[in-house]
Amino acid sequence: MDTRHFRTLFISDVHLGSKAARTDFLLGFLRYHEAETIFLVGDIVDGWRLKRNWYWPQGCNDVVQKLLRKARKGTRIVYIPGNHDEFLRSFPGTHFGGIEVAEREIYEMADGKKYLILHGDEFDVVVRNARLLAYLGDWAYDAAIVINIGLAAIRRRLGMPYWSFSAWAKLQVKHAVNFIGEFQRVVADEARRNNVDGVICGHIHHAVMEDIDGIHYVNTGDWVESCTAIAENFDGTLEMISWQNIAATAEIKSLPAPQSVEDMQAA
Repeated sequence: MDTRHFRTLFISDVHLGSKAARTDFLLGFLRYHEAETIFLVGDIVDGWRLKRNWYWPQGCNDVVQKLLRKARKGTRIVYIPGNHDEFLRSFPGTHFGGIEVAEREIYEMADGKKYLILHGDEFDVVVRNARLLAYLGDWAYDAAIVINIGLAAIRRRLGMPYWSFSAWAKLQVKHAVNFIGEFQRVVADEARRNNVDGVICGHIHHAVMEDIDGIHYVNTGDWVESCTAIAENFDGTLEMISWQNIAATAEIKSLPAPQSVEDMQAA
């Protein structure tokens, strides 16, 4: 597979430190996608889970090292913290190994259109007004991931197509207590208040690109279930990349998986 080059890549909700994080998919994506600028749109590190139970396998190190290596090679990387990695919000303007931290940013695309880049948790009524409920919902999603693994194995044995219980459960919870449509509307309103053409966010793990009353609303999705990213082409157009679909091809499956950081450095 040939490496694809973009002006900008937008990635969010990786949740490093969570057993649900698809670091294998993200490493594959980063291996075959280059950009002049990469925005990490929040919840890259899952501080909530790490506080409860430390879990940091080699795959998490590999993702961090891959990003740092891209920064050393000249890629501008901007880290906009979310609610799960909110500890970084105390360091706006700080650089860590060439990765700069920002609360939010207004970014101009190649075609001159301006987008507000932010994680989006400040518009989630659950996170903002009921932190305990947010933690409980996070725990429930962890449980759903475990159920999903067993359910997927059963469906494979029965010859049934893949269906994600955890993704379904996440959407049902968000619909019940936050309403995805309302989240999208208030985020689009924030973009309008900032006099920009669009907004790129994460947080609700629901990848989509659509127009909302004249604002181009873009959600990057996540690297727990959908494994999606948003890419800006050199003409300013945006496209959604679903790496999970690409990784299912025989060409990708046949590639040897890197076994260590040293292997990734050679990539």
